[in-house]
Amino acid sequence: MVGQIKINNVTKSFTNPDGTVLKALNNVNLTVKAGSFISLIGPSGCGKTTLLRAIAGLNLPDEGQIYLDDELVTKPGHERGFAFQQANLYPWLSVEKNIAFGLKARGIYKEKKNDVNEYIEMVGLKGFEKAYPHQISGGMNQRASLARALVGHPKVLLLDEPLGALDAFTRMNMQDEILKIWKEQKMTMIMVTHDVDEAVYLSDQVVVMTPRPAKIEQIIDIELGRPRSRGNSDFLKYRTRILEILDFAGKNVEPEYYL
Repeated sequence: MVGQIKINNVTKSFTNPDGTVLKALNNVNLTVKAGSFISLIGPSGCGKTTLLRAIAGLNLPDEGQIYLDDELVTKPGHERGFAFQQANLYPWLSVEKNIAFGLKARGIYKEKKNDVNEYIEMVGLKGFEKAYPHQISGGMNQRASLARALVGHPKVLLLDEPLGALDAFTRMNMQDEILKIWKEQKMTMIMVTHDVDEAVYLSDQVVVMTPRPAKIEQIIDIELGRPRSRGNSDFLKYRTRILEILDFAGKNVEPEYYL
């Protein structure tokens, strides 16, 4: 099995327009086993997405190295698929053409054409191949985005809060779809999320990160069988433990909005 990620002493900073330096990652070390599912969780703006983009080769670290199967990551590559928080489908292309876009860009569409149909069926979009993004639901758009990331057969799938914009019911259904794909494809998955329940439900490990500049506070092994019940007492123990590490448990947090 392939798809092991090694992150060694990674530090990353950004320069603001006013010249001040913002340190996003501070000496991050992490090994992600091939075929595992891990979630990165931490305070908003702590650097989770920065770390994910570094693994993707989109933002190279200032210090340290990232390896995929002992090969140094120096640029983006098709062996690392990326699914964003928003589906980001091309509105002028059909579902089928959106999913096939990367294969066409790499010049391998003809030999991989059957894969497009396979992944359309895998994510439950059969019958909607010719539909355009505005003609289908948000959940279906997100399914198409996942299929687009998967069709290139990546070793690692990077998920940057891909379910954050969905309603609770659709989100839970999509969590099950992601688990199904992970089991069938036997790939490594790394997900950024703010949802503790989602992290416990999906993951083999939950990596809790500190406020910016981010480093790893603790790695929690989720020793629960699958399928998992969100109401199970052991599930709730993991949830409480992670919240305590995040220092949210037992506090009255003012909501960001009111209904």
